[in-house]
Order: sequence, then structure tokens, then C-alpha cells
Amino acid sequence: MQNILITGITGQDGLFLTSKILNQDEKINIYGTSRFSKNDIFFKKLSTLNKKNFSNIKIIKLNLNEYNPLNNLIKDIQPKQIYNLTGPSSVYKSINDSGKTFNQITNIFDHLLKSVNENSLSTKFFQASSSEMFEKNELGIYNEKSSFNPSTPYSEAKLINHKKVLELSERGEVNIKSGIMFNHESEFRESDYLIMQIINSAKKIKNGEITSFKVGSTELVRDWSFAGDIANAIYEINNFGKSNTYVIGSGIGNKVADLIKNVFHYFDLNYEEYIQIDNKLNRKDNNNKIVCDPERIKQEFSYSPTLNFEELIIRCIEKKFDN
Repeated sequence: MQNILITGITGQDGLFLTSKILNQDEKINIYGTSRFSKNDIFFKKLSTLNKKNFSNIKIIKLNLNEYNPLNNLIKDIQPKQIYNLTGPSSVYKSINDSGKTFNQITNIFDHLLKSVNENSLSTKFFQASSSEMFEKNELGIYNEKSSFNPSTPYSEAKLINHKKVLELSERGEVNIKSGIMFNHESEFRESDYLIMQIINSAKKIKNGEITSFKVGSTELVRDWSFAGDIANAIYEINNFGKSNTYVIGSGIGNKVADLIKNVFHYFDLNYEEYIQIDNKLNRKDNNNKIVCDPERIKQEFSYSPTLNFEELIIRCIEKKFDN
């Protein structure tokens, strides 16, 4: 039996990745780490994606900032694969948290690598990187060769880890790969993220609970993908990738206005009657356009999204209220 370690398993990426792995190979044990102990919620969510037996999945509440407990776990299970999906994921919160986000992201990555090396493991290691690392360019389109210039503690920490991935890979010290992920969503997205803020607000407006919704800008362009598609790419990259870094996205950009319009249309509302623009909500140095150029992953894995932008929005709305 092969052991696999997924950090941050209870997040949306961890859920879809777990389901993918279950479908690919039954002769595995999946160990997931989480900062939370509500395992029943995780398995309830997973059951909406996969009907297989979950007896080979173990969720462990573990503070990955503490090295010894993490090292003991890795020493015990000797994972053949590690997917590092954990850590704070809010770009906005990182700006005012006095380095907490930065330290967590870099410390957890370093602890995982240190343990792999100390235990002399030949582990396939996937590191989750972010499109927030990129430097603004004229086209707003980014691939594996695009320049970096992070503007937040979150993206700075992600870039430090990403550079270490490239260095370690080039030296042949670790079988490690980085996936630079663009915006991706699902019904499991937490309520403080933009797509869920919009969905929740539209429903409240429809129910007469509120009368307006504030947003910083409707003109920002992002590449929104389905989290399930991203998880499929993560699995393929870690198991079969020939390169040490891949951008993962749909290659299609949409404005925030398109996102709002589609959500409000679902609820039979004209968003222009309810939206208020509040420039105070805009992040300083925010990149106006961030769209993926997925040519490498398309060529290597024949990667293509299973849901388009409009289908993704409908899924997020309908399945969110089913859960």
C-alpha cells in the first residue's frame, strides 16, 4: 500500500484531489493534515463527490508550524507522494497580519522538505503556488516564463517557496514540482471569498434581507476555473509532469462584472440596480488582469476545463445551497 500525504486536505483543493486519487488507485492510504478537527464535515463534503469507501483516509489535526510532530508523522507513514496545499489563502488578510501569513507559508514548506530529507525519502512533492506572484505586464497573460514581482506578504512567501522548488529540482535533490494556480472556485469555497460574497448577497437581495452589495471594482479581469479541474491537473503534474513548474488555469479571462452579472441573472436580478462601487475595497497595486496561458499543460496532458465560466457559477450556486 502506498501512503500519500495531503496538507490542507479539508480545503476545496484537498477535497477534489482526494476524490481524484480515490478514483485512480484503490491501493493507497491517504493521510491528510488539517488545522481543524471537524472530520465529519470533511467526509460529508467528500461523499458528495465520491461514493467510494473512505476507510483508507485518515485526517490528523496537526500544527505544521511545529516541526517535531510533522517529522514524526512523515517518519511513520513514509509518504510516496506529498501535496502541500495548506497555509493561509487570503491575500487580503496577509497585508495586515504582521507577518503571520508569510511565516506560516514558508515555515510549513521548509518543515516538509526538511523531514523528507532527514528521512531520506524519494517522495514526489507538489507545491501549490499562486498567480499572485506575477509582475504586471501589458497583456495580463502569464505562463511559466513570465516575470515575478509579488506585492503582498502572501505572494512574497509563495514566490520564496516557488524559487526553492526550481532550485531543488534543477539540482536533482528532490522530485518536486510547482503548480502556479490561477483563481479557482467550487461549492466548497469559504464565504469570505468574492464569488461566495456575491452569491450570498444576491440571495439575500432576492429574499429582501438586504438592498445592495458593495464591490471595489467591476473591471478587474481574472481567470476563474473549476477547483475540480485544478485538482485533476495537480494530480497529473505530480505523477507524470516532465517540467518542474506549470501554470494551471483555463486561459479565459472574465471581468468581475461578468461574475456579478451571471450570479444575479441566476436569481432573476439586474445587478446594476444593486451594486455600489466602493474604491476603499480596492487593494493597492492590484493587478488589473491576470489570465493563464496554459499551453504547456495543454500540450503535455491534453488539459482542458470540464466546466466553462457560466457552468462554474451555476454549480457554485446550486451545490452550495444543497450542502
